[in-house]
Amino acid sequence: MLSSILIEGLIYGIMVLGVFITFRILDFADMTVDGSFPLGAAVAAVLVLKGVSLPVAFVAAFACGMLAGLITALIHTKLKIPGLLAGILTMTMLYSINLRIMSNRANLSLLKADTVFTWLASISKNFLSPELAALLFLVCIVIIIKILLDLFFHTDFGLTMGALGSNPQLIISQGMNPEIIKGIGICLANGLAALAGSFAAMYQGFADVNSGTGVVVSGLASLMLGEFLLKSNKISLLTLRVLLGSIVYRALMYFARSYGYIIGMTANDLKLITGLLIIICMIISQNSLMGTIKRSMGAKK
Repeated sequence: MLSSILIEGLIYGIMVLGVFITFRILDFADMTVDGSFPLGAAVAAVLVLKGVSLPVAFVAAFACGMLAGLITALIHTKLKIPGLLAGILTMTMLYSINLRIMSNRANLSLLKADTVFTWLASISKNFLSPELAALLFLVCIVIIIKILLDLFFHTDFGLTMGALGSNPQLIISQGMNPEIIKGIGICLANGLAALAGSFAAMYQGFADVNSGTGVVVSGLASLMLGEFLLKSNKISLLTLRVLLGSIVYRALMYFARSYGYIIGMTANDLKLITGLLIIICMIISQNSLMGTIKRSMGAKK
């Protein structure tokens, strides 16, 4: 049970890092994730079934996710379409593209294919269980991704990207092009979402064209849960709480599926729970913000 929660939390945590970049760093409501997540799953599944090496499959999934993000960025910046609508348009188009990639099939089975998790099980069968081997592998992968993101946001370009979301006029006044910076951020976010989709497909044993439905909403829920766990402005802690929030969210969903029957809850109610969870988090955060403002005003008096 615990290993499954941690594995899913880490896999989807990669996607939540992408949601963090768009929704928190860039202040851009990007719905492309719902399409780029299954895009990564589809690309990786097709390549693995064709016998392509696993590193190439992961890199291809990441690159295709970045391409999806680029389409959204171009629709938004060049056609002057609002960001939310641009993401929805790309997400909608990706549904047909994903079907094309999977040869017009809604589902591809990987149960008989050699994936990264079957490889891990084969090399560690004498000293580790498959679940533990998968968990340790994902911990290493997620730590590497986190460190790379932390280093990126400490560079001049990363700091500029962080400033873009909070003060776009500052970027323009410095003679920089905000469209290029925003576009790179959106590409990076969707690349991470697609990479998470490729890992999810290999772990679950199939790629499904509908696997991205509601992914961005679950990512937001994970993001908000993480914000209650750690309060900090340091990028290293911000990315850490994103991952912790993803694990907590997956734990909550697990307990809802396993013990929800006690209060008459079924698997059909999970989307409802996610939505209510986001609403509750927003209410609490707003009340906390109002309390901080009132205390600050009282201190000034």
